[in-house]
Amino acid sequence: MAKQWRIFGHDLERIARLERAAGIAPIVAQLLLRRGIDHPDAARMFLDARLSQLRPPEQLPGVAAAVEVIIPHIQSGDPIVVHGDYDADGMTATAILVECLRQLGATVDSFVPNRMEEGYGIHVDTLARLSERGTRLVISVDCGIASLEAARKARQLGIELVVTDHHTMADSLPDAAAVVHPRLPGCDYPFDGLCGAGVAFKLAWALCKAVEGTERVSPGLRDFLMQAVGLAALGTVADVVPLVDENRILVKQGVISLQRHAPPGLQHLMSITGVDRKSSLSSEDLAFMIAPRLNAAGRLGQAALGVELLTTRSPERAAALAQYLHELNQSRDKLERRIYLAAKKQAEQQFDPVADPALVLAGTDWHAGVIGIVAGRLAEKYHRPVILISLDPKGDKPGVGSCRSPSGLHLHAALAACAEHLRGYGGHAAAAGLQIDPDQVDAFRAVFCEFVAQSVSESDRIAQIEIDAEAAFAQLTLPIVQQIEQLAPFGTGNPRPILCASHVTLTEPPKRIGRGDRHLSLRVDQLGTRLRAVAFGQGEWAEPLGQITGPIDLAFRPVINEFAGRRSVELHVVDWRVSAASVDQSSSLAVS
Repeated sequence: MAKQWRIFGHDLERIARLERAAGIAPIVAQLLLRRGIDHPDAARMFLDARLSQLRPPEQLPGVAAAVEVIIPHIQSGDPIVVHGDYDADGMTATAILVECLRQLGATVDSFVPNRMEEGYGIHVDTLARLSERGTRLVISVDCGIASLEAARKARQLGIELVVTDHHTMADSLPDAAAVVHPRLPGCDYPFDGLCGAGVAFKLAWALCKAVEGTERVSPGLRDFLMQAVGLAALGTVADVVPLVDENRILVKQGVISLQRHAPPGLQHLMSITGVDRKSSLSSEDLAFMIAPRLNAAGRLGQAALGVELLTTRSPERAAALAQYLHELNQSRDKLERRIYLAAKKQAEQQFDPVADPALVLAGTDWHAGVIGIVAGRLAEKYHRPVILISLDPKGDKPGVGSCRSPSGLHLHAALAACAEHLRGYGGHAAAAGLQIDPDQVDAFRAVFCEFVAQSVSESDRIAQIEIDAEAAFAQLTLPIVQQIEQLAPFGTGNPRPILCASHVTLTEPPKRIGRGDRHLSLRVDQLGTRLRAVAFGQGEWAEPLGQITGPIDLAFRPVINEFAGRRSVELHVVDWRVSAASVDQSSSLAVS
């Protein structure tokens, strides 16, 4: 679908003023201004992102109370279970607290539910089994804030429950011994964007300080906390929370920590994916190379192996688990490809992706652990809210749905408005899940699409690309792109800058590359400067691009590619269009 390009202009005086005051390069000043950062102190803080800028852990709502509950159980040797979630955020959060409690001498084990058999959250049956094993304390991570019935069951069983979470709350809080959450009612913590692993890291940090009775912990605990920063970075990137404020600090310092302090399992996973051979690790390496392999374990019902990978101290077990998770990810990739093609065909045959405000698709052979990824890809492709529902082939069980929205719709609120047709639902603004009886799918589709039509304007259904500046290829030298890299880590809330170039020509026919010919490789030229470009997930562009005989405009992200020890500028293409005859070829990119 065609996208609108919105190219931002720039105030050269403001750029020059910030450049001089903060002592930074013009392009960095320009891009900081685009992010709303116009004061020198704020610019330096953003670029530095030091661990010392993290708020003390005791300031996070509920942490102090949780520490008071947990420490007596450590001291008495009571069996403690860390109850996690089955995604990468939940796995890393679980690993952080398990290793923290080990370091502090606790008797600790972990539990992660099976995505397909048990589903999300804390369940009363799980607590009953843990009680039979003698568990006295359960600490939830990345789940539990809406598990009201489970909290009541814990009290009946004599289990103390500490809930740590970051998800949307129910109408009331669980009746737990302590609740840790950035948005606890009555609290004014200044940053509510921490993920489950970020919350777990804060609690682990507070526990280490409390046990040692000092602000500066022993070298052993300091090494653990540095490793925990790396795990928190991985969870933060994987959970797609905004990379601003404390999240930015955790990820910027965490990618450095992972190169130095990664646990054995992650070291092997980094070796298998090849990111250990890079001169520096990036948030995008975590997002596209490491997190998918952890998530594959969760999506295919083996999240416990992901936690074991992150916590095992055996080099042999770490190597075996890393290889197994890598192979699981390959299986997940094949499943995803098959479901994507089937869902895309259904969308094109049954619905009008242009006129329909949303897509609600259902299939009986769609793996419930993969439909969320496919829904996200289709939501990006059609710029519509998309729901994929996996139906039970026998019709004995409720269908399971995953929902994704690119923009303009709060999915959790939308599902709440359609709750009469659902067995259950939960999630966030941009991602949610549901359970539904098969005979309710058509009625739910009608009500959901009606809600979307009333809530999202037609203009919001047209995808926009926000372009930071126009740039000539000749300006994209290695030093300039290295200056742009100072704004990393990139991700949600701090996207890698998008630039555009006009009157670009292809020097050779486009080439489809990657498994399933999914991606596209291009060789492009502008006024004698030639660069390599890659369009990930856009192999279908090969035919229309191959038919273009004149110049095109490119929207792209400039990156530094490392290969065989050589570093070069490469373009990651976001979009393209045929150049207008009267395009102004001057550039607004402020460089020196």
